[in-house]
Amino acid sequence: MAACIALFTIGLTLMIGSDAQKNAALAARQGLITGGFYARSRHPNYLGEMMIYGALALMVRHWIPWVILGAIWTVVFMTNIAAQEASLSRHPGWAAYKARTGLLLPRLF
Repeated sequence: MAACIALFTIGLTLMIGSDAQKNAALAARQGLITGGFYARSRHPNYLGEMMIYGALALMVRHWIPWVILGAIWTVVFMTNIAAQEASLSRHPGWAAYKARTGLLLPRLF
């Protein structure tokens, strides 16, 4: 139960924080967001959302929610991430940013 609560809390913080940062940064200026939550992961908002749903599936302690989540993550999330990656690739500095960040999980080195 403690692991579920921790995973949910971290995921919620990551999702809301990165969405708020993206909203504020894009309101100030258009372009790549390369700092804050986006410094090491290109899609921290999706990672946070996946952590939230993963925490709920973990609480159930059954394999069926993981199958359902896997399908949703693959079909919906990865389709949206691929479209965002294509859109972001037109910005200057994309290649360097992509090289130093992870798609979902933060690149630490």
